[in-house]
Amino acid sequence: MAPVIDDRARIVLDRLEARDTRERAAGTARRQRLRQVTPDVGLFLHTLVLATRPQTIIEIGASGGYSTIWLASAARQTGASVTTLEIDPAKVETARESLSDAGLADVAAVVEGDAFAYLRKREDPTGFIFLDAEKEDYLAFLALLVPLLAVAGLLVADNLTSHAEELAEFREAALSDPRLSGLVVPIGRGELVAVRVA
Repeated sequence: MAPVIDDRARIVLDRLEARDTRERAAGTARRQRLRQVTPDVGLFLHTLVLATRPQTIIEIGASGGYSTIWLASAARQTGASVTTLEIDPAKVETARESLSDAGLADVAAVVEGDAFAYLRKREDPTGFIFLDAEKEDYLAFLALLVPLLAVAGLLVADNLTSHAEELAEFREAALSDPRLSGLVVPIGRGELVAVRVA
């Protein structure tokens, strides 16, 4: 049986995990350090992509490209493509380097700039969206993301338990939206998983 992640991508994931650990231990400012999902959430995203087999994947918040590697590795196996959005130029550079080193630059494109502007211009529906951006923006993103989600498409949002109070309004809006059916999965820092039903 083939490994979930090939050796080339695994080396980059290990490198990003080590850097994240160092930066957290050193108390690096939140906006400057890599902010990435936990390894089990990476595998969770990978598994969801393999299960749902979307043609297109959008990620909001690339950071250093950690979750992007998990998404893109699954996308390669299913013939999908990933567009990841990142506003911080330093993190854009790191994400592009990470994807190149992992051999996934042909599967995932890093778009530098304001994610809101990108999403407002996008018209094509997408089958999978991963939201891991500034928490104060989640509610505004939800209004743009649900219309872009194809029916049977999946929305996953990070940090629902680690930032429970901050994201309470987002959680309520997402889980009460009649177009979505979902729940919060207690993995990593809490993942909201919702499928578009109408």
